[in-house]
Amino acid sequence: MKLYDYQPFPHPRRVRMFLAEKNIEVPTEQIDVMKGEHRSAEYLEKNPEGLVPLLELDDGEFITETMAISRYFEATQPQPTLMGTDAISQARVEMWHRRVESGLFNTLVTFFHHATDGLGDDRYRNKDWGEHNKSVALTMMKTLDARLADSQFITGDEFTVVDITAVCGIDLGKMLGIDIPYELQHLKRWYQEVNQRPSAKA
Repeated sequence: MKLYDYQPFPHPRRVRMFLAEKNIEVPTEQIDVMKGEHRSAEYLEKNPEGLVPLLELDDGEFITETMAISRYFEATQPQPTLMGTDAISQARVEMWHRRVESGLFNTLVTFFHHATDGLGDDRYRNKDWGEHNKSVALTMMKTLDARLADSQFITGDEFTVVDITAVCGIDLGKMLGIDIPYELQHLKRWYQEVNQRPSAKA
């Protein structure tokens, strides 16, 4: 088994945090995206989309997409659970994860690609679209702040994959100069608490 990773990017970090929370060690290989290694013929044969992370299983099968990789490890090592323990908690995790991924994480990725120099390539950019996505991300931060007024973590009293996606998104925002607004004190409390977890350094 091998995890193809790129240390600076937020998507692979989500998997690394997930593995760290479960105390699972997987050999990794760094794919330097900035040097174009994700577009090499050898890597594209493994993943035609040329994205990281990518999990190679012992039988030679490849799994792409951050959540698909995480679900594989949740199924193979259920404890500690990061995706809910019963029907309602699993539904709650799915609900909040979709909200956080679409409203915070993905919007900040879009801001990166459209409102900044991004990866420095010649892909299409629409700065107004990037700025719009920034405003959507800030709105989601307000939603999360309200949620965290009555909850230790985003889905309740247990740390889940939702918190992983959220903290990776917020750290991407910080890297891009988009910080948690001062008035969102519940979100700031949560952010400080999550960053004290050993997995945050993954």
